[in-house]
Amino acid sequence: MIELPEAAVLAKQSNEAVGGKKITNVFAVQSPHKLAWYFGDPQQYRSLLTGKVISEALSYGGQVEITAGNVKLLFSDGVNLRYCRKAEQLPGKHQLLLEFDDGSSLVGSVQMYGGLWAFREGEFDNKYYLIAKKKPSPLSSDFDKAYFDSLFEEGAAKLPLKAFLATEQRIPGLGNGVLQDILFSARMHPRKNKASLSVADQQVLFDSIKKTLSEMTAKGGRDTEHDLLGRPGGYKTKLSKNTVGQPCSVCGTPIKKEAYLGGSIYYCGKCQRT
Repeated sequence: MIELPEAAVLAKQSNEAVGGKKITNVFAVQSPHKLAWYFGDPQQYRSLLTGKVISEALSYGGQVEITAGNVKLLFSDGVNLRYCRKAEQLPGKHQLLLEFDDGSSLVGSVQMYGGLWAFREGEFDNKYYLIAKKKPSPLSSDFDKAYFDSLFEEGAAKLPLKAFLATEQRIPGLGNGVLQDILFSARMHPRKNKASLSVADQQVLFDSIKKTLSEMTAKGGRDTEHDLLGRPGGYKTKLSKNTVGQPCSVCGTPIKKEAYLGGSIYYCGKCQRT
C-alpha cells in the first residue's frame, strides 16, 4: 500500500516521467473492479482529460495528485501506479490508463481497493484528501516538535501507539506499514499506551518519525512496495512481511507477527516493550 514515503517518491517520479506531456487518450474501467472508486462517471474521463498537459505532481499523505490543465487526478493509497514507455508492455488489467503524445502511458491498477479520481479544482470534497492537504507532512519543517506535542492534547489518552499514530488521519500517510520501523527505532511496542509516554519518550518518538520517514523517502520507498517503474523501494524494512522469523538486527531475537487492531503488527519481543 502507498504510504507517505512511496507517495512522495511517486510524485517526484511522475514529474520527471510525464511532466509537460499531453494526454492523447484515456481508458477508464477497462477492467471493472467493485472497489475501484471514481469521481462522477468514469466514462467521462476521456473527454475531461484528453488534450490536457501534465503540469505538476504532488503528494499529500499517502495520496498522489497530478494536475492536468484545470483537472486534478488523485490516486489513493491502494492504487498501483506505473509508468510505461512507448512499446513497453502494459499491465494486463488496469482501472485507468492515460496515453501521452510520445507514446508512453501512465497506468493505475487496483488490487484490493483504491481511488482513481479525476475532478476540477474545488469539486472533490473527500475528507481524507482535504485533511491531508491541510496538515503538515512529517517531511516538512512545519511538522515540528510543538506540532507533534499538540497531537497528544487531542484526547483519547488510552490509545495504543498503533491507533494513535496510524488512524484517524492524525498524521496523513503514516499507516500501519511505516509504523513498524518507526516504533522499532524508538524501541516502543505497537501496544504501548500513548498515556504512558514520558516527555523524553515523546522526543524519542518524534525523532524516530522524522528520521525514519525521511530515510524511507530518500531511498525510494520501502522494499515491500514498488515505484513508478515497477522497482521495489531501496529502503530495507526492519519489521515487515520480509523479516518475520528473522533475527532482530539489534539483539537477534526472532521477529514476531501478530494480528492487532484489524491488521498485522511486527515487533521484537526483547527490544520493544509495552
